[in-house]
Amino acid sequence: MGKNSLQINYKAQDEIGSLVAEYNHKLNELAEAAAKLAQSERESAWREMAKQVAHEIKNPLTPMKLSIQHLQRVFDPNDPKASERIERVTSSLIEQIDALTHIANEFSNFAKLPQPVITEIDLIALIKAVVALFDSDSNIHINLELNTSEERILIPGDKEMLLRVLNNLVSNGIQAVALNNPVQIVVAVETNEQLVFIRIKDNGTGIPEDQIQTIFEPYFTTKSTGTGLGLAMVKQIVETHRGSIEIEQTSAEGTTVLITLPRLKN
Repeated sequence: MGKNSLQINYKAQDEIGSLVAEYNHKLNELAEAAAKLAQSERESAWREMAKQVAHEIKNPLTPMKLSIQHLQRVFDPNDPKASERIERVTSSLIEQIDALTHIANEFSNFAKLPQPVITEIDLIALIKAVVALFDSDSNIHINLELNTSEERILIPGDKEMLLRVLNNLVSNGIQAVALNNPVQIVVAVETNEQLVFIRIKDNGTGIPEDQIQTIFEPYFTTKSTGTGLGLAMVKQIVETHRGSIEIEQTSAEGTTVLITLPRLKN
């Protein structure tokens, strides 16, 4: 609800008018304070993420530097094991460089998300492609539930971006399941005249209560089990498509994510 909808419209110049004017004034102050707080929280989130990015970059740089310095000290071209030492050091350096590349790519993808190229998309075909991709693993079972009689559901969107959204959410659902346990993912679709609702439900261990409110905020991590920038990017893409995303339900038995997107207008 916007602040203007709470304003009281009273024109008389009397005691009630003075009270109404003061009320409206305080309401404006409250709205301004809320906006400043929201901006402060966003800036704080970015500062925290910048610190984490710097930390993650320093982690691989340190062993890279030590490896090269050590090689400089001990390298002897006449040593029969020289080639073996070079191979060992270069393999380690390549691994660390790959880690740095991952950090740079993940941050760049989030910070420089391009404008979507909107086309007509058959959502059912798109979801079926994602299901087929992940369902090839014998330990992963993905069920598609179409709670609609429609054979095609057309939405306006950027196909590549929406694929990233679905792939990310299904991947998160898979990672949420305890190691060695069979993965059960349900992708359910239903519609009304204006909207399409996509629910992605996993049988994972759930989201900790202290993370639910901030699960879609930028948080940088290179850990495969972390939320990282993936969910923040997902939220950004969904909202760019004039949709919404939320954690509809979470418990020790699993989590359900709800995406709402507008349908293509006739």
